[in-house]
Amino acid sequence: MNKVILGSIAALAVSVSLNAAVYATVNGEEVTDKDVASLMRAMPGAKFSQLQPDQQKKVIDQAIERKLLSKEAIRSGIEKDPEYKKTLDVIKSDLALELWMKKVFKDIKIAEKDAKAYFDKNKDKFVKPATVKARHIVVKTEQEAKDIIKELKDLKGEALTKKFIELAKTKSTGPSGANGGDLGWFNKKQMVGAFSEAAFGQGKGEVTKTPVKTQFGYHVILTEDKKGGDKVKFEDAKVQIENGLKMEKFRKEVAQKAKELRKKAKIVIK
Repeated sequence: MNKVILGSIAALAVSVSLNAAVYATVNGEEVTDKDVASLMRAMPGAKFSQLQPDQQKKVIDQAIERKLLSKEAIRSGIEKDPEYKKTLDVIKSDLALELWMKKVFKDIKIAEKDAKAYFDKNKDKFVKPATVKARHIVVKTEQEAKDIIKELKDLKGEALTKKFIELAKTKSTGPSGANGGDLGWFNKKQMVGAFSEAAFGQGKGEVTKTPVKTQFGYHVILTEDKKGGDKVKFEDAKVQIENGLKMEKFRKEVAQKAKELRKKAKIVIK
């Protein structure tokens, strides 16, 4: 139920906040971005502004056809059909509920002191996730990994990185070998446990001193850079906290109202 409510509010918020851009007219009636938006909802994640010109044209053509077909449906007398009237009553009821929920949500205010109190009580939740940028060389045997570590032992800085890339390209059995073992940036959860512990457990510019064993083989890891793990300031988290508290309060208000109405209603479950 909560997901339905949240989704409904989001949809309504989008529909009323669109600018009145006009893409075409059909017998004098405008085809606006609201018409386009209703079609775009059938393509989750897609944005009209990001579509190619030919794709945008197809969407606009579909909106034009919907306008024409809607007028034809009305001309056919569909509004007198009993099923139409029954469905319209359902739509009116649903729309009334949607707009009422939107108003309830909009009217909820969160005091800054409450948001600050939540932040102070949950500071451990407001930490930027730690990430590292690393390279690795993976080989089949522990001895091969030890030999590679020995070759890299006395190197530092650019010389270390250069040699590591060279060895990754010639000795690594992993797909990243061709790219010098580059794994880019990742967080702890993106890699298997032993690998993450090793990569995060050493400093910037350091290479693992012993081979790291995983189901993929034996790894030699170079941690190139590290970032994150810093605490987020209240000012940066304020909006997120207020929205979360507002949604929580909204759910409680709607649930309480539903409870009160159920007590007064005569309900027969069949």
